[in-house]
Amino acid sequence: MQEQNRQNSVFSVWLMWSLASFFYAYQYVLRVLPNIMMSDLLEKFQIDASLFGQYSGLYYIGYAGMHIPVGILLDKYGPKWVLPICMMLTVIGLMPLLYADNWMYPGIGRLLIGMGSSAAILGVFKIIRMSFPEDKFTFILGCSVTIGLIGAIYGGQPINYLMQAFGSQTVLQIIILIGIVLALTTFWVIPVQKISAGTQSWLKSVKAVLMNRDVILICLFSGLMVGPLEGFADVWGKEYLELVYKLNENVAASLPSLIFLGMCIGSPLLSWISEKTKAYFSFIILSGVVMGISFCLLLMGQLPVSVLTAMFVIVGIFCAYQILAIYKASTYGGEQLVGLTTACANMIIMTFGYVFHSIIGQIMTYYWDGTMSGQTPVYDAHAYTLALVVIPIGLMAGAVGFIWLATSKRRSTFAIQKF
Repeated sequence: MQEQNRQNSVFSVWLMWSLASFFYAYQYVLRVLPNIMMSDLLEKFQIDASLFGQYSGLYYIGYAGMHIPVGILLDKYGPKWVLPICMMLTVIGLMPLLYADNWMYPGIGRLLIGMGSSAAILGVFKIIRMSFPEDKFTFILGCSVTIGLIGAIYGGQPINYLMQAFGSQTVLQIIILIGIVLALTTFWVIPVQKISAGTQSWLKSVKAVLMNRDVILICLFSGLMVGPLEGFADVWGKEYLELVYKLNENVAASLPSLIFLGMCIGSPLLSWISEKTKAYFSFIILSGVVMGISFCLLLMGQLPVSVLTAMFVIVGIFCAYQILAIYKASTYGGEQLVGLTTACANMIIMTFGYVFHSIIGQIMTYYWDGTMSGQTPVYDAHAYTLALVVIPIGLMAGAVGFIWLATSKRRSTFAIQKF
């Protein structure tokens, strides 16, 4: 009897982890959905690229803004209540794409999707901490990240194929149904957690983290480097490759997904190498330089599909710099604030997704030549290329920032040792 209870307990733990990891993958599908639906949304709601950029970026505002509140709620009430509610927020956020005619409602919905999605990775953290030994944390978290990135990959070409075959309305209805089933199952499976004490100490701790100069600088420089993942791969990549490289829709949808595939490889690889060498800043700087050169080549000429394939995988590998940057930020926050510093760092870095989407959309609108298809603006290759130039500029600026930060740290360490 005891053996059966133990087996049931082990099964329930893995089931909880699986549901949280699946939610992480689900929110990635929703995150990259505008990349597939851009032309449909421009036509349905009769908007330009500037408004579309604002729409895409609202995800990151909601995602970043809810990091600290969701973290507090998970600690206070546990994942049984927080995760299903956040899952339902993402479902509600999708509904205006089906039923609304006014552009304001999809914008609000996109904000809700971001808010709900913030619980995915934080919920994974919480469930792993609750259910598994400490020495298994990194391995199990790596498995969750891989599952999430698989969601991003399948949010590209496969979803695009389904929308071509069955229509966007039908596919959206299926995605909504999956979200509802996921929320109900999660509420049923996860046990109730004891309610913890108040959050006053959290507020003081948040202030301590956000007033830390080193943490903020690392986050700001890291944010400048998110363009390949949160700008190109998430939203603008498919349309750019279709228009500028003249690729068919399926190939154009699948190529940006290779960035997520590369990140699946890079997350454990860069983490392992950096841990062995302790050269965290060096690998972050290398990542910025490699990604910056790659995007300069992408924007300057017509590369063959074979080169694009390899290049996007390489870019994805170096997109894993975020893990190194968040780790370095956590080391400056103090041992007692590691978890909170990690959440705040991820929050600040993700906010730059909104910045990139907004700037790209505004530049495209500025260089629009006035061409219309019915009521929908049509953007040429020149406008797309000039808009995406902000990605390599951000990468190089971030790399220079980290060079300055690393050298200043080295000088201060030398001065202390000399003294």
